[in-house]
Amino acid sequence: MKVRPLADRILVIREEASETVRGGIIIPDTAKEKPQEGKVVAVGPGRVDDDGKRTALELKKGDRILMGKYAGTEVKIDGVEHLIMREDDVLAVIE
Repeated sequence: MKVRPLADRILVIREEASETVRGGIIIPDTAKEKPQEGKVVAVGPGRVDDDGKRTALELKKGDRILMGKYAGTEVKIDGVEHLIMREDDVLAVIE
């Protein structure tokens, strides 16, 4: 299924955190926190400003980003969990 976000929204897939910590302890799924890193899968065309001109997004497909733990709306596409969020919800780009 192809999904194209609208306006200034982006489609992100979370990157899973490692299951073990430094001491070798395995963390069960129920105790894990949501990962704050993700990869941009698709971007919208941009926001339309007051003058009617479209402002392009700074993010592009393939960017690795940092986001808030509870940012965006979770959706399931072809059995895979994704997030749809506004570009404003992105905290940083990982280079």
